[in-house]
Amino acid sequence: MTSSDYIIALLFSFFLSVIMTGLIQFVAKKLKVVDIPNSERKIHKKPIPLLGGLAIFFSFNLVVLFYALYTKDLIGGTIFLKNLFGIMIGTLFLAVGGFLDDKYNLRPRYQILFPILAVLVVIISGVGIDSITNPVGEGLWHLDKYVLNLFWYDGLLYKITLLADFFTFFWLLGMMYTTKLLDGLDGLVSGITLIGAVFMFFVALNKGDIVQYDVALIAILLIGVFLGFLVFNFNPASIFLGEGGSTMAGFLLGSISIISGSKVGVTLMLLSIPALDFLWTIIRRIMEGKSPFATADKKHLHHRLLDAGFTVKRAVLSLYAITVIFGLVAYYLQDLGWSVLGVTLAVFIVFMLILAYLYKRQREIAKPQ
Repeated sequence: MTSSDYIIALLFSFFLSVIMTGLIQFVAKKLKVVDIPNSERKIHKKPIPLLGGLAIFFSFNLVVLFYALYTKDLIGGTIFLKNLFGIMIGTLFLAVGGFLDDKYNLRPRYQILFPILAVLVVIISGVGIDSITNPVGEGLWHLDKYVLNLFWYDGLLYKITLLADFFTFFWLLGMMYTTKLLDGLDGLVSGITLIGAVFMFFVALNKGDIVQYDVALIAILLIGVFLGFLVFNFNPASIFLGEGGSTMAGFLLGSISIISGSKVGVTLMLLSIPALDFLWTIIRRIMEGKSPFATADKKHLHHRLLDAGFTVKRAVLSLYAITVIFGLVAYYLQDLGWSVLGVTLAVFIVFMLILAYLYKRQREIAKPQ
């Protein structure tokens, strides 16, 4: 593919997303599926349409279907047709679950059923993490040693790879719940997903001797879709991602990172601060005797930024900047063999420094003048 082909794909997906988001916004208003600011944790002041997940679902799948059916640029290289169908069916589960939650406010034990179904269908379609980098040395840890062959269909083997499928299951669930809990400020998840797709695009085109044109194409389509949605979702937002959209963002980033082979580490670095915030939230809620998933609060990192005196736009742009910085680190250091434990320690230190700064700012603001 040429540069002009990628530009056309970007514009196509962008304008399709703008049209679909406008239509879904209209439908959400008609159906009265809106987020009403009826608690102190709500930042917006007036009802805002939900169902953004449907806009992402239709935009992404329509543009992917077009390139899969009418061009030879998306299928046959790194990406197989069964992988693509698995991802599309997975997004369908998330879209349906998101619609039901946005409309009827499902309980957490019902919400999680749809992400689990999405992950299972992706694993069945052959998407899996067969190996991971040794975190304490050189080489790889292979996760495809224990295999149960199920059947052959159309020349492709369908199988259960115990360790790989187990790792993939928790990787995708973790990605979905990271973006779900991150979705607290206008445009935050949409923008970070867009940034993640940008780095996936560049890594796919600069992966040593192997250039993944198909991965670069699906990444550019993802960029266009979330860029089009961000037109409506950036502060002040006129539509929210909702349950379906917030989980779909992590699902798509996670799934594409697996298909592309070497993007799992890049994706983890991009979302390292939100992922640490997710883990800290789970630990904090358990220590407080609360359910880790059923409790909503205003103690996430993005809420801490607001408490420290940041405006919504400044907080979002600051988190964008952090994501870009870690993306650059992952992009330029991916081939240097850095120890995963070393990088993890560095990210953890940065996270704790950010928290320390925010707590200090909060105390300064709380002092009587």
